[in-house]
Amino acid sequence: MRAVLEELARPIALLLCMISLCAVFYTAFLVPWGDLEQRGLDSLVLLTFAAGISLSSGMIFRESAQNGAARLLRTLPVQLFCWALGVMLALFAASWYLETYCIFYKDVRRF
Repeated sequence: MRAVLEELARPIALLLCMISLCAVFYTAFLVPWGDLEQRGLDSLVLLTFAAGISLSSGMIFRESAQNGAARLLRTLPVQLFCWALGVMLALFAASWYLETYCIFYKDVRRF
């Protein structure tokens, strides 16, 4: 019975991990209101929640491995979190740079 519950918990935990990462991405990049600092703060709060969900999902994945020998960092949810974090940090740094040093709101009607 325990093996069945573990097998049911794995996809649910992975789905929660992906949903939490989507919420971080939406808050960081797709929210039209607020300034950059406010979006960064909101994203940081959601990122801590996503990290907790990913770590607990990784523990579920590690528990169901044979002999429990898998390391936590080698589980799918934790790897997904690390890759998503790296990509989002690079995109956030690029958006901050472009917003600060590039002007995209020039009047193109005069050309």
